[in-house]
Amino acid sequence: MAKLNRRNFLKLAGGSTGLALTGCASSPTPKATKKAGPAKVVVVGGGFGGASAAKYLKKFDPSIQVTLIEYNKTFTTCPGSNWVLGGLRDIDSITHSYDALINKYGINVIHDWVSAIDVDGKNVRLASGSKVEYDRLILSPGIDFRYDTIEGYTANDVNMVPHAWKAGSQTTVLRNQIASMRDGGVFVIAPPPNPFRCPPGPYERVSLIANYFKKHKPKSKILILDAKPKFSKQKLFVKGWKDLYGYGTDKSMIEFVAAPDGKVSKVDVKSKTAYAGPLEEAVKADVLNVVPAQKAGELAHAAGLTDKSGWCPVNHHTWESKVAPFVHVIGDSAIQAPLPKSGYAANSEAKICAAAVASMLAGKDPEPHVPSWVNTCYSLVGPQYGISVAMVYNLTKEGKVGKVKGSGGLTPMDGNRQLEALYAENWLLNISNDTWADG
Repeated sequence: MAKLNRRNFLKLAGGSTGLALTGCASSPTPKATKKAGPAKVVVVGGGFGGASAAKYLKKFDPSIQVTLIEYNKTFTTCPGSNWVLGGLRDIDSITHSYDALINKYGINVIHDWVSAIDVDGKNVRLASGSKVEYDRLILSPGIDFRYDTIEGYTANDVNMVPHAWKAGSQTTVLRNQIASMRDGGVFVIAPPPNPFRCPPGPYERVSLIANYFKKHKPKSKILILDAKPKFSKQKLFVKGWKDLYGYGTDKSMIEFVAAPDGKVSKVDVKSKTAYAGPLEEAVKADVLNVVPAQKAGELAHAAGLTDKSGWCPVNHHTWESKVAPFVHVIGDSAIQAPLPKSGYAANSEAKICAAAVASMLAGKDPEPHVPSWVNTCYSLVGPQYGISVAMVYNLTKEGKVGKVKGSGGLTPMDGNRQLEALYAENWLLNISNDTWADG
């Protein structure tokens, strides 16, 4: 291969990576320019971030030629996947196609791997050999996993010990393991350290599996071996566990072990044994669910868009990369705190990014428009027992995302749990329809 530079393509094994952006220094957002002919935007990744960005680009300016590149023919949402694990839904109910984006909004959808990104040439190369040119590129590559943080656990082990933190086939694998587990068995879950996708997710998972066990395997137990000392919505979850599953009593279905004693450092996949705490005490599971530490999606790393944190630094006003001009990164891969890594946040970021990109392509300056974002996260503790957290965010004087004081909060401890559960169902329906327009 010729010596690498930004005009050379670097292809990694598997054909699913992008260009290493050698020599790309951090730079301010280039000035808006109006070019002749239709503007071209390529969006990579068809989840809450990418699909929303593609749709809203066409809503903001129908003249923009929008191409969405996503390898999978359908997208299965992580929100709702715990409901599948708990037997409350089937996986088809959280699986979406791209047909409406194609037929209703005129988006060109390509199902292929991105093999390389040429930043100077402003094009994306696909595994099939074709090339797609862009004026602006929006990446929403999601997350990947730091398998190096847990000894004995690799990407090759996920069918025996699934993490199921990317909804789809692993959701089905884990659901089948839970359904076939003996009554009186032990389900062990090892949630990851911060930051990670969907901070309340592991604890909703515990809750809905406990609901399933209560009905179908009442002698079974759930053990949480956590890499963190505390977790999102903890007081609300604990109250729900007390209300529904006997938490805190000798009949409790759920036991929680916080870090450092709960931190899993090693796994024996064949025996489904986790080793936790400073002394690496062995814990044998009937079903073992390990969720590793996380980082930006592999495409972001291959494209050189990450920093030493493993995530992508961006300009929060436009979500343009601080590493590569004319490239925007949204969703879980971006550095966005205090915004959580969630589907709702990705959808919100996508709209702001799409508005900024449409403005810049029209020759307008996006700076006068001060963005704001919203996040709401619903969790089910039981089928009729919902809890939530909500917050509004704005752009601070320092140009970063900040919380709007007094704008959000948690479900009150004496709140209406049945109503919150109904809100959760409708939230998932509405956010999915807003993203894929297939409702």
